[in-house]
Amino acid sequence: MKATIYNLKGEKVQEIDLNSYIFDIKPKTEVVHQVVIAQENNARKNLAHTKTKGEVRGGGKKPWKQKGTGRARAGSSRSPLWRGGGVTFGPRKERDYSVKVNKKMKNLALRMVLSDKAKENDLIVVDRLELADIKTKKFVEVLRKLPVKDAKTVVALGPQDSKLVRVAKNLPKVLAIGAGSLNIVDLLKYKYLVVSQNGLDQIEKVYGKK
Repeated sequence: MKATIYNLKGEKVQEIDLNSYIFDIKPKTEVVHQVVIAQENNARKNLAHTKTKGEVRGGGKKPWKQKGTGRARAGSSRSPLWRGGGVTFGPRKERDYSVKVNKKMKNLALRMVLSDKAKENDLIVVDRLELADIKTKKFVEVLRKLPVKDAKTVVALGPQDSKLVRVAKNLPKVLAIGAGSLNIVDLLKYKYLVVSQNGLDQIEKVYGKK
């Protein structure tokens, strides 16, 4: 698998061979789907919480005597049968939605998505991402010269490119993250992946063969 390297002017500089272990894998939908579901579940915040009749305020006194009133027996006004009472079988914040996925499967799924990016020419490699003037406007000018077509783009930054994280925060269609911190959900949500050569080295170091 080959990739074209662009400079900051959007000109093709050269072609390089990509690491086949990372960028030349046949995708398997079931593996990618399983890892996506796990990541989304693990990021889920459990906010829904209902109170049982033992947690609802009030209801300590028996509403009326057991016999002789002609009404049904009642032990507490906080019963689930009463308005304002507890809830039976309602959602509880103690519920754990997390799903365990082993590291090998996560790594495999990520490499499958990266391989698909490379195959569909959605992987844009830049020789460097060093800007003389670290401003959002200058960064936008660079992206417009690259074949990303104003689409949603992940910019994978190497250790030397970390200053661009602050610059990209103002761009709604751009997500700048460390090349060693890629995740499968972001790669699927955004069409293009722009990475510098030192960012590409970082990807190979983190996700390549140990």
